[in-house]
Amino acid sequence: MSEITLDHKSMVNAPVGVFDSGLGGLTVAREIMRLLPAEDIVYFGDTARVPYGSKSKDTILYFSRQIVRFLKTKNVKAIVVACNTASALALPTLREEIDIPIIGVVEPGAHAAAKATKTGHVGVIGTQATVSSGIYAKVIGEIDETISVIGKACPLFVPMVEEGLADHPMMMQMIDYYLSSIKESNVDALVLGCTHYPLLRGRIHEYLGDAITLVNPAYETAMGLKGLLGKHGLLRPEKSAGETQKNQAAANLYVSDLPERFKEFANSILPVDIERVKTVNIEQF
Repeated sequence: MSEITLDHKSMVNAPVGVFDSGLGGLTVAREIMRLLPAEDIVYFGDTARVPYGSKSKDTILYFSRQIVRFLKTKNVKAIVVACNTASALALPTLREEIDIPIIGVVEPGAHAAAKATKTGHVGVIGTQATVSSGIYAKVIGEIDETISVIGKACPLFVPMVEEGLADHPMMMQMIDYYLSSIKESNVDALVLGCTHYPLLRGRIHEYLGDAITLVNPAYETAMGLKGLLGKHGLLRPEKSAGETQKNQAAANLYVSDLPERFKEFANSILPVDIERVKTVNIEQF
């Protein structure tokens, strides 16, 4: 890991960088805003090159390095890789290369799943790349080698969420198609291993019932970020109720394509109003 040397006084008020292949990482940003309302956020969604789930490790690493270079131009104090695919394939290398704290979504989700299971059988749903990487099984195995992990790729969940079909009757048919094997297994904890999937949490719970605990890595990652910032003395103090400055900090959103569509989606799930999303030519970084 690259040595982290921080000027805490100058960086405590710096923003947190968050990136994803597109829209899904906004579920992670949402949890950060809820748990750490004083922290400014700079978010980048790589909407021109989504999806990441079907691309190679080398390509994902190339994209991720470009995005990290962009975020560092915004003087971020920490980076959240709010993408399961990039967390699985690029995060280990990024940790070696950058000099600020960085966290992904896999490790927090894996720890929560290992804690949640009582039967010792955990399910993971995600993109083909995330499931094929076996990263959740690897990390969960390092936590408790007795836990078995079943992976299931659900590639059509992402486009259906992005097309606004999460509440469409067809969504339940798709959930049944992908998750019937999970439902019939002895899994008692299921990791929503794609940042889009928390937006399907209610429908998935409706289908699977109370016997299977759903693990939301977005929430667990926000909790992990809080601990990481605290460890490095970088937590920004929250404003007291009597102060005139608003307690909810700023969220600056950037994309590589389709800013208006992204803004509409962001305003449908974030706890703040997004007035503008800026487009960045990420290939310049």
